[in-house]
Amino acid sequence: MKRVIGVVLVLVYLFPVYWMVSASFKTPAELASVRLVPSSLSLDTWTARIFDDPRVLRYVLNSVIVASGTMVLTLVLGIPAAYALARLPLRGKPVLMLMMLSSLMFPAIMLATPLFVVFSRLGLTDSYLGLILADTTLALPYSIVLLRPAFAAVPRDYSEAALIDGCSPFGVFARIIVPLVMPGIATVAVLAFLWGWGDLVFALTLATEDSMRPVTTGLWGFFGATTSDWAGAMAFSTVAMLPPLVVFLLTQRLVVSGVAAGGTKG
Repeated sequence: MKRVIGVVLVLVYLFPVYWMVSASFKTPAELASVRLVPSSLSLDTWTARIFDDPRVLRYVLNSVIVASGTMVLTLVLGIPAAYALARLPLRGKPVLMLMMLSSLMFPAIMLATPLFVVFSRLGLTDSYLGLILADTTLALPYSIVLLRPAFAAVPRDYSEAALIDGCSPFGVFARIIVPLVMPGIATVAVLAFLWGWGDLVFALTLATEDSMRPVTTGLWGFFGATTSDWAGAMAFSTVAMLPPLVVFLLTQRLVVSGVAAGGTKG
């Protein structure tokens, strides 16, 4: 019975994805009739709105750069910060953790206007660096909260034995501790990539030029004041879904184990 319920829930969850992909191959008449299965696969929408439109590749490239940059910057800042909070004798750890947890409750829209004012004065609007920094402000606290239990779960005997053998403190961190928490790091990397890929608020406020728009705001081009190209929007959404889907499928085992470890170990 549980398996049947699970299958039903999965089918319900995946139905919007099926509708999105199938709608991209439908004709306008079939879209209006709300057919579940297209009578024939039409490639007109894909040819006209995806393959023949150079902006689509630009939007995807922008999202890849922003998402990858967010992932790298989150790891560079989050790994040592989580390690310090988990294993180093720092003062005010409870306060720092409270600040990290509190920042997770702030919606992105609350930071959009202050960041726009600051970034516009620094010349970071309509730039990859500005979008990466903005997305990292939200991804970084979550990465630290998730990685800290993973670092804390590593037995201190490992690091002490390495120090006795002549390894430096940085060597212990890089060569002993980091490989042991690789599932958690992989989880943070994937989540940070998805965070940067799916951001809409900062993309709307910080990227006003069409050449800097990621896929989340590039979707606007299919809707106007009097027209709506639903088939084109579904095809574009399918293209935008593929990169994060591939990333998640390639790393799903590490992500699942990393989330489980971060949620059960303190």
